[in-house]
Amino acid sequence: MTAKRSPKTTTPPEEPHTTPMDRVLVLELVRVTEAAAIAAATMIGRGDEKAADQAAVDAMRRALNQLDIDGTVVIGEGERDEAPMLFIGERVGTTRGPKIDIALDPLEGTTITAKAMPNALAVVALADRGNFLHAPDVYMEKIAIGGGFPPGTVDLRRTPAENIQAIADAKGVPVSEITACVLDRPRHAELIDAVRGTGARIHLIPDGDVAGVIATADPDTGVDIYLGSGGAPEGVLAAAALRCIGGQMQGKLLFRNDDERGRAFKVGITDLDRIYDLEELARGNVIFAATGVTSGSMLEGVKRTATGRLTTQSVVMRSKSGSVRWVYTRHGQTKPA
Repeated sequence: MTAKRSPKTTTPPEEPHTTPMDRVLVLELVRVTEAAAIAAATMIGRGDEKAADQAAVDAMRRALNQLDIDGTVVIGEGERDEAPMLFIGERVGTTRGPKIDIALDPLEGTTITAKAMPNALAVVALADRGNFLHAPDVYMEKIAIGGGFPPGTVDLRRTPAENIQAIADAKGVPVSEITACVLDRPRHAELIDAVRGTGARIHLIPDGDVAGVIATADPDTGVDIYLGSGGAPEGVLAAAALRCIGGQMQGKLLFRNDDERGRAFKVGITDLDRIYDLEELARGNVIFAATGVTSGSMLEGVKRTATGRLTTQSVVMRSKSGSVRWVYTRHGQTKPA
């Protein structure tokens, strides 16, 4: 996952019959992720995860509140880490606009930002009201692949070895040419052994499973499949991105105790064993935007030029059209509003 994209200076013309959400937010949303990324970038390498997260949260809240939307945060910051939050249920925007549900992670990769490692992002996804799974802040088992494969190519009900073989068969290559992306966590020791036992390769990432899922849809990364458990909120964000660019994904909520099960009941989830597919995680008209905080496989991080100006690289995607815009921005000496 080392390949980087060259910024593109052209964008396709806006499609006809856009909804109010499209017209207002396709590019305005980038300003939101840019603000969070620039704020978080001041904390790169400083070893303070919570301070980095707080800077991103504060900047993202300010930027969201300038948008002409009636927005509700349905996927917010994590209670699991006692992090500073844009909390679930928080209302944002001026209220002078469409009713929008918002999934966000102001800093996806707090640890990697604190340690100046690659692939930290500021991420926001929007959908019409009611179109995101209201996932509680628990873990989620995930599996994802890119687009272009027959429906049901992979399935959480199968073993890792069966899924690795299935994606190899679908690609028409030997298993030895398949690369799985997995979060580097002790809980994944058995999964890693199972995947390597097939002869497939593993790309371990220290954090940032939204970028890990998105990597399956980008041939330049060399990642064929994402496997393992991570945050359920991040699962919804990753699903929003795949809805825009194409792919398959399933998620199953994981509960370690009664408190976590209580969080599910609180948001209306009663079937605790349900496996959600991509359309159940994020459906309808979806917009996804991300800005790089630290440079990685997906985006360049925030940089300062010799003249003191900041540069950012972002991506914004739409499920309605399948359009993907790469946005390279040179800012003034102050961060964007």
